[in-house]
Amino acid sequence: MTTRDLHLTDSVRSARDDARAQSGQGSAWMPYLPASGSPYRPPGVEPAALVWAETVAPGGYTHKVLARGSRLRFDDPTGDACAHLLLFNALEPVERLNVADTLKIPWQAYLGENHPLLSGDGRVLAVVSGDSSGRHDAFCGTTTDAWNEHKYGDARPEGPSPSGRSLFLKAAAKHGLGRRDLPPSLSFFQGVRVEPDGALAWLGGAGPGTHVELVAEMPLLVLVANVAHPLDPHPDYVVGPLRVHAWRGAPTGPDDPRATATPELRRAYLNTVDYCEARGL
Repeated sequence: MTTRDLHLTDSVRSARDDARAQSGQGSAWMPYLPASGSPYRPPGVEPAALVWAETVAPGGYTHKVLARGSRLRFDDPTGDACAHLLLFNALEPVERLNVADTLKIPWQAYLGENHPLLSGDGRVLAVVSGDSSGRHDAFCGTTTDAWNEHKYGDARPEGPSPSGRSLFLKAAAKHGLGRRDLPPSLSFFQGVRVEPDGALAWLGGAGPGTHVELVAEMPLLVLVANVAHPLDPHPDYVVGPLRVHAWRGAPTGPDDPRATATPELRRAYLNTVDYCEARGL
């Protein structure tokens, strides 16, 4: 029996009945709707507070608009996930993640807890509020079609080894953005360090069961591509599933140590609060 034999779509009524017959089926890689039904709810988070719950497939992508103050958590259940991340101001997407400023303003090249993720407009898009991995990268960006075709022989978004760039393009298109709107990205769960001679050394993951949490300091458009890291030395395309959850919360307060740690961060948070309060956020 062929797949065609299993589906009767020779009339509108048959097509409707066939489509409705699939409604009870699911996939390990689809969003949980409602989000409160996630089987992997983060510890201490009430089900009703969840606004996003999804397991992203190896070689998959996702996207979401989140309100200011939202908590965003990534989990690496196998130790092989690599969450490539782009952030945009959801109100004005021309404002977006600036990796150079994200490293320059806090005087720290390595991402970790309390590290702000800044835009090119001097505002804090989000901040890392929790990190049990410690293996991240803000140097290499994500993979390109040319790189994946050279290494794996295929870079198609629907193929066995999609590039991060191609998946970001698909996610961006769903929000009216294109190739020119995509800046360099950062990634979580696969570490990179700079050697004394300036070479970049791949550290890999920290093992299964680690997580990273962010606080959205502005309304965010979040794009995520779960693909192999550019420096991954494996000859095969190695990447594991990525769990994503978000829930309601409050932004960092003006007296929080994160907002007052340095003069540069104080200014960035003042810029952020000024922008949001002027818009009633």
